[in-house]
Amino acid sequence: MYSFLMTILLGTFVGYLFSRFKIPGGMMVGSIVAVSLFNITTGMAYIPAAGRLAAQIVAGAFIGVSVEKSDLSRLKFIIKPAIVLIIGMMILNIVSGLLIYRFSPLDLVTSLMCAVPGGMSDIPIISGDMGADASKVAVMQFIRLVAGIGFFPAIIAKIAKGKDELEVCHDEVYKRVKSESHHLASFIMTIVIAAVFGLIGKYAGITAGALILSMVSIIVLKLSTGKACMPKWMRRFAQVLAGAYIGSSVQYADVLEMKYLVVPAIILILGYSLACMMIGRFLNRTFNMSIKESMLTATPAGASDMALIAADIGVESADVIVLQIIRMVVVVSVFPQLISLIVKLAG
Repeated sequence: MYSFLMTILLGTFVGYLFSRFKIPGGMMVGSIVAVSLFNITTGMAYIPAAGRLAAQIVAGAFIGVSVEKSDLSRLKFIIKPAIVLIIGMMILNIVSGLLIYRFSPLDLVTSLMCAVPGGMSDIPIISGDMGADASKVAVMQFIRLVAGIGFFPAIIAKIAKGKDELEVCHDEVYKRVKSESHHLASFIMTIVIAAVFGLIGKYAGITAGALILSMVSIIVLKLSTGKACMPKWMRRFAQVLAGAYIGSSVQYADVLEMKYLVVPAIILILGYSLACMMIGRFLNRTFNMSIKESMLTATPAGASDMALIAADIGVESADVIVLQIIRMVVVVSVFPQLISLIVKLAG
């Protein structure tokens, strides 16, 4: 119990410091760093397997509550761009993963999971279930997140500068209608339903089943009742828990092996840069989206990050957010199954 409490307290404290300094994914990154150092220096870091399960269930529930009824009504207008986005990201994931596998010492499942365009909170804990090296996946997902938030928006703004955005028009500017309930009863109901279906998913033997079924159950709850609720502190706790779980498995030898991530990181950033340009241009020309909107849609960051960035560079439509949510839902539910299939076929 002492080791568990020390692990959680250290992860929470350093995670909070990282978030205060505005480090992307600060709660989880800080938790990984703190618990990794604690484990390397003392060997006492400990998080039970139930901690990873809890983090997956909460992560799935948070994705679920991000979906709105108004998004469904908008879906018919953006279904084709969504299909293009998902196919493009799937190709990017497979090609980048295979290149990482070819030019680095990483095993196949770790290479493919490193290249998944998912979430910092979701993909590392899913990768642990799949037998990948979760610490390396977490580092690569952090690099993806930093590039998506800090590098891509500036490049997109520069590319869009000087272009006549007035030539690109929408019949309407879509605004999301949020319906989240903040009642304690809604929160309890959300947690209970997510936990029940998450446990079903885990014991059904589905890859990432706990996260997938908790997500699907809360999407159904949110769309049918509008009463799904997950406070921010719960997400932060799940990030600390996931980070602590990853950090507790890190040894000194793992730190030394981080040097092998230089080439994979270069492959990842180049791959995402190329995909952002190609998918963004295709969406711009084929579906009459503005160049800013189309390239932000193809940017490897999260929906909440894109909401802030889109407003900063003058994109008013919420389609970017909805498309990012669709990407996130499909990526965490479908891509791990595809990667499992590829690994099995590869022997």
